[in-house]
Amino acid sequence: MSSTLYLLDANIIIYAQRGNANVLKRMQEMGRDQIVLSSVVVAELAFGVEKSQHKDRNKTALHKLLSSFQVQDWDVSAAWIYAAQYHRLRTAGTPIGIHDLQIGCHALALDAVCVTNNTREFERIEGLKLENWIE
Repeated sequence: MSSTLYLLDANIIIYAQRGNANVLKRMQEMGRDQIVLSSVVVAELAFGVEKSQHKDRNKTALHKLLSSFQVQDWDVSAAWIYAAQYHRLRTAGTPIGIHDLQIGCHALALDAVCVTNNTREFERIEGLKLENWIE
């Protein structure tokens, strides 16, 4: 069994919640011990709950979902990687969204594969390993 760590982007969690067969299959193949969420992803998901029309129901569903994953705090190591990547991307004139950059840099700090359906943005992060479980 592989010991690779997979950090899931918010869009992958949403696909899982909606029952996407490919995502659910890959999650089952990996096992919960190999899948983590960034606290930045949790913040994005919480924002989705906050702006929804069914806050109470969605908040309960999010808490239930989060209880089945390891959540990794965004730390100083991720911050330094973020600073270098952000500077490089801005200097090159190819910046990406702040949250995506934070998530990708967190994956780098954890030596994890970043799983997203938004590879176009994330592929600009130098050295980041990417997978798209939707395809």
